[in-house]
Amino acid sequence: MRILIADEFSKGHLDSLRGLGLTVEYKPEAKADDLPALAREAAMLVVRSTEVKKAVFEQAHALSLVIRAGAGVNTIDVAAASGRGVYVANCPGQNAIAVAELTLGLMLTSDRRIADNVQALREGKWNKKTFSQARGVFGRTLGVVGLGAIGSSVAERARAFGMNVVGFSQRFTEARAKELGIERAASLLELARRCDVLTVHVPGGGSTKNLVNAAVLAALPDGALFINTSRADVVEQAALLEEAKSGRLRIALDVYDGEPKGSEGAFVSPLASLPNVIGTHHIGASTEQAQDAIATEAVRIVESFLTRGEVPNCVNVAQKTPAKFQLIVRHLDQVGVLANVLGELREAGINAQELENTIFEGHAAACCKIQLDSRPTDEVMKRITSRTSEIIFVDLIEPARLRGGGTREPGAT
Repeated sequence: MRILIADEFSKGHLDSLRGLGLTVEYKPEAKADDLPALAREAAMLVVRSTEVKKAVFEQAHALSLVIRAGAGVNTIDVAAASGRGVYVANCPGQNAIAVAELTLGLMLTSDRRIADNVQALREGKWNKKTFSQARGVFGRTLGVVGLGAIGSSVAERARAFGMNVVGFSQRFTEARAKELGIERAASLLELARRCDVLTVHVPGGGSTKNLVNAAVLAALPDGALFINTSRADVVEQAALLEEAKSGRLRIALDVYDGEPKGSEGAFVSPLASLPNVIGTHHIGASTEQAQDAIATEAVRIVESFLTRGEVPNCVNVAQKTPAKFQLIVRHLDQVGVLANVLGELREAGINAQELENTIFEGHAAACCKIQLDSRPTDEVMKRITSRTSEIIFVDLIEPARLRGGGTREPGAT
């Protein structure tokens, strides 16, 4: 079985994949347009920043699993993967410490103007009077948008600096806030009004696009610092540029609109060129520790897929199928039993949405749960149960009713 690694990956982890019996094709310089041809014979594909377009799934017919060695999957055409029955997984939380460290670094750099200090010294200038003017972060209020692994790591480190931390996200509860030792804002606008520093840690795309809009930026107090180390599209870029030009806010960025897709190249940003904006080169997750943790997680996902057929961190398996009924078949563990049951369902035009078969100790009997899109007729049920030489018992239940109160469908056998 072939696995294609289309980005940088440590030699030790490549050896781990080979140890699983895989043929490893290592193409760290591969570009997005190279992938359809390179992945044509691959069963699995691992990428970091390389884009996986629809053409990959159209041409790589053996492909079963794509792993993003990072947190987001915005560089992967997940809809195309789902249409071809390809699992897509990521490695969330593995880069949390690295991004949190950069976030705190950007905050301190902005407050103490460290980058400007360095630049002045390199130019042979001494300006202690100007550079001595700093607010300090102790006792200041940090607002954190998104309290997942990264946001929580930022909050933990900010508290160690003696900062007051307030958090907000749609799923952030008072109980979780208490657990982290921080406060919870009722809305994003309230959070912006309360903080001296606002930092964003949510995934890009979808519902988070322009989450931090003009109103949120306008709600920040004069002189506040805004930090974004997540994705550029979570912030309304035109509004951010206007605020930056006004000089009212200080801004620190690791992500930009229209940034180069490769690791090197020319880049001119109207934001990055402003004097009250400091920036880094989208390096939030780029530490040796983070990359090692991400590679280890990618290997774990591959091993789980190979040995158990399970895909940890899968992002494109339906949480709820259209199935309306559940057929429970207790049967002898013999060849062809389930094929006969599925054959009866097929003849009746009933689609099996999900199937789970559990074998009991001794390997004499098993129980199969089959999610169905429509109700089998009494005649279909009778044909299934009539196979007494292989069927022990059959029951038909409606999952929604089962969750609500254990109600069987009328006519269950």
